[in-house]
Amino acid sequence: MPSLKEVRNRIVSVGSTMQITSAMKMVSAAKLKRAQDAITQMRPYSNKMQEIIENVSSNLDASENKFNRPLSEKHVLLIPVSSNRGLAGAFNANVIKKAWSIIRQESANNKITVVPIGKKAQDAFRKTEYFITGSDLPHHLNDLLNDLRYDVTAPVAERLMTAYLNKQFDRAIIIYNQFKNAAVQEVVFEQLLPVAPAAAKKSENTGSRADYIFEPNKEFIINDLIPRSIKTQFHKALLDSVASEHGARMTAMHKATDNAKAMQRELKITYNKARQAAITKEILEIVGGAEALNG
Repeated sequence: MPSLKEVRNRIVSVGSTMQITSAMKMVSAAKLKRAQDAITQMRPYSNKMQEIIENVSSNLDASENKFNRPLSEKHVLLIPVSSNRGLAGAFNANVIKKAWSIIRQESANNKITVVPIGKKAQDAFRKTEYFITGSDLPHHLNDLLNDLRYDVTAPVAERLMTAYLNKQFDRAIIIYNQFKNAAVQEVVFEQLLPVAPAAAKKSENTGSRADYIFEPNKEFIINDLIPRSIKTQFHKALLDSVASEHGARMTAMHKATDNAKAMQRELKITYNKARQAAITKEILEIVGGAEALNG
């Protein structure tokens, strides 16, 4: 049985850890409320705009839509979105695992380049052959998560679109945690570029697709609305990731606090048993000494 001092020190240590995890849980809960409001307001707009652009793209010829060129060289750009800090359960590990899964599927026939967002994803791919090289694609994107505003993320999306138009890659896939609720985050991946037309959907009434009247013209759609849709989709993915991070960290810190309470309870029981054993031993020694003197 451990000594009383050792058990007492462990109780104090577990208590200090419990205070830290409880404080982190409350901080994440406060940040989660703001992040959740931001993504719930942004998601309907982003999804509807993406749906419209996909439908409009189906009415454009391949030569008219410069953001949907035919694949010539197979160069895939992966954008895994993680967090800058840990202590969020499996939040970062799931994104990195999904990115490696896609790399294994695509690397046989394609060249892979990884542009990580978040310190954890950057650390995971920094020493690999897939890590971004050169200066044309955006680098050092960890600060995006510290100040997540549309006017900050839009220039990054512009650089990605410029690199795509310059044929530095043929397909861009963004991997992130989609926010469901505080306890559930789902790892998803979306094709950011090219902007593929929506698949033709069969209908019971008619099998034809909608025919759009372009106002003012098709060039305006291509040069304004499609880039705006890509920027919105990119910003929405980062908002989803940040909300998921706070939800995952709040859940992880809640479980850590509960585990610390259970461990502290067990340590107190162990401490009381050790103290009772020490008291019993001292009483036996006193009684034994008194019997020896009387004998």
